[in-house]
Amino acid sequence: MNAASLLASAGMNIGLALVVLSLFSVIKKQPCSANVYFARRIARREALPLYPAFSLARLRPTASWISRAFRVTEDEVLRIQGLDALVVLRFFKFGTKLFTVCSIIGLLILVPVNFTCQDGHSRSEFSYSMDAFTISNIGKGCNRLWIHFACLCFISFYILYLLYMEYKVILVLRLQHIGNNRQRPDQFTVLVRGVPLCIEHKAYGCCVDHFFSKHHPFTYQSYKIVHDGKCIRKLLKLAYSLQHKIKDLRRKAVEKPMKWLCLCDTFWSHIGDPKIHEESLQEVRQRIHLLQHENIINKKELPVAFVSFKSRCGAAFAAQTQQHMHPLLWTTEAAPEPRDVIWKNLAIPCHLLTLYRTGIFIAALLLTVFFALPVTAVQGIAQFENLKKWFPPARAVQIIPGLSSFLTGYLPSVILNSFIYVIPYAMVYMASLEGYISQSRKEMRACSMVFYFLVGNVFFLSLLSGSLLQQIGESFTHPKDFPSHLASAVSAQSDFFITYILTDGLSGFSLEILQLGLVTWHVVRTCLFGQSIENDSYLFGFPYYRVIPIVSLAILIGMVYAVISPLLLPFLIIYFLLGYAVYVNQMQDVYDITYDTCGQYWPHIHHYLFITIILMQITMIGIFGLKSKPGASVSTILLLLMTILFNEYCKIRFVPTFCHCPIKVAKENDDCDEGEGELQANQEIAIDAYHPPWMRPVSFAGDAAYMKPLVSYS
Repeated sequence: MNAASLLASAGMNIGLALVVLSLFSVIKKQPCSANVYFARRIARREALPLYPAFSLARLRPTASWISRAFRVTEDEVLRIQGLDALVVLRFFKFGTKLFTVCSIIGLLILVPVNFTCQDGHSRSEFSYSMDAFTISNIGKGCNRLWIHFACLCFISFYILYLLYMEYKVILVLRLQHIGNNRQRPDQFTVLVRGVPLCIEHKAYGCCVDHFFSKHHPFTYQSYKIVHDGKCIRKLLKLAYSLQHKIKDLRRKAVEKPMKWLCLCDTFWSHIGDPKIHEESLQEVRQRIHLLQHENIINKKELPVAFVSFKSRCGAAFAAQTQQHMHPLLWTTEAAPEPRDVIWKNLAIPCHLLTLYRTGIFIAALLLTVFFALPVTAVQGIAQFENLKKWFPPARAVQIIPGLSSFLTGYLPSVILNSFIYVIPYAMVYMASLEGYISQSRKEMRACSMVFYFLVGNVFFLSLLSGSLLQQIGESFTHPKDFPSHLASAVSAQSDFFITYILTDGLSGFSLEILQLGLVTWHVVRTCLFGQSIENDSYLFGFPYYRVIPIVSLAILIGMVYAVISPLLLPFLIIYFLLGYAVYVNQMQDVYDITYDTCGQYWPHIHHYLFITIILMQITMIGIFGLKSKPGASVSTILLLLMTILFNEYCKIRFVPTFCHCPIKVAKENDDCDEGEGELQANQEIAIDAYHPPWMRPVSFAGDAAYMKPLVSYS
């Protein structure tokens, strides 16, 4: 890729980002779009920062939301959104700090070293690319490579230092957050699976009570057996659908909207008498109450129970110990939050989970393989000079001035990001089929699936396919030069990844905050179908499974190319600053925080960052080898071993505290409750918290029953 293509990509992305962000700042001020851009505030009945009357200020683009985002403190995020949200924002800060230092080193040291080297290729050879600023311009055996090794060591130790300090800070925040939320029922509750059937009573419940009364006599308090609610869930969906129709018909009867505002009234499926739907709703409600009693009478119990304890210490001890000599019987684990539980997955037997997850692994692998086709096609567009050799009709593109720069600089990254956009949703759907008992665990699994997919397809396949298209002809004619050609291709791909970071950051983040698809649907729904703004609820959970892996990929690309091509690094600073501002805004105004795992996302993020360091160091081992610097390669191997030892230390030092609640912390929180007289009240909250949605009293009266957010708590 030449400099013209790179500038074309930068210009297109910057221009699109400015247009989209200006459009967002204007649309957000309009009262009619409040349900899209203030969904979380509306759900919590908070005051909206809207203009009371029409004015020119409502039509003037502003950047006040950016300054507001950077004024938000971590204490505010922790108090309102929880520790998981703070971990995501600290992840953006981590990237900003990392690449600020790396950019200073790269621009002040590595770029001058690369550009002024006379031992590499001739200057004319790089007249059409940016390779003169990369390590490709360093000749074989050149002593300047030791400068690159020194920078590699500094960057490696700096990121390890940042990781260690971040782990320590988040660990302290986790323990403090647990102590500040002592009313949470999951601190007193243990999930028990593999409950054996009581032979005498043909039920599971009495067996649970007998077992824990015997083996935990001083701390056991009560249990809640889980019932099969498949039929009731279907009736509840039908009931809420009928309630929707009834309220919409009542609204239309009162408002009598103008026909030009409701073009589809003639074909609207639920036009009719509300009394008919009210009678149907009453029948469904009676059937729900009947089935709720039948579930208990007919003993439609599952071998799963939520067991509550009198103290956090007792719950932590029971959750972290093996209860039975048979590991598949009486399996215990810390219960997730009640709002985090996926109740329908509790019916899946434990011995079938391995089969479920093996099938999903195969499906994800097939998706990864099939995704190789669009990635290879994208690299074919990016390597336009080689594409002309293999496909001569492509030269016709050069007839139009600037078109080739647009095609090679901007179009490939747009196509690749478009394909990537659907991957997180496909992976979270696959993860939902693996039988995880909580939304948080499902999304953590989806994070890992998306991250490894992106590493395999977007990074490695883009690198290999680009190298193949660039070097395939010369490799056949000069096989002995293949290693040097491959090394040159690795650094040459930095141009493509610069355009990828620009597109994913500037265009991706700006489209994320605009919510283009949702605001378009809102306009269609309001104007075309005549549904009032009052009945729109666009509240979704925060997409950890989409944000964390894509940001991790950006760090991976930056780390791998930190020493090879430092010109990439300043773009990553812009990437993380804009991403931070966007997601602070989204957390405060748009997305709901549907669960809080007290920072359990950080060990996953740490693992992704560890992989990026390993890939950076392995790449440099190969580069130093191809550049005939075996001493630097051997030294980098030692650096790699130190990194692995650091990661093993972190597993021992930090990970256990993120997986379990320490007994000492649980006891201290119990003592605080006793001192403040809140222990009994928190125990009662835990006893009543774990009722499945289909076993709770059902009421469809009033607006609150209908105004359900789109966030799933099932």
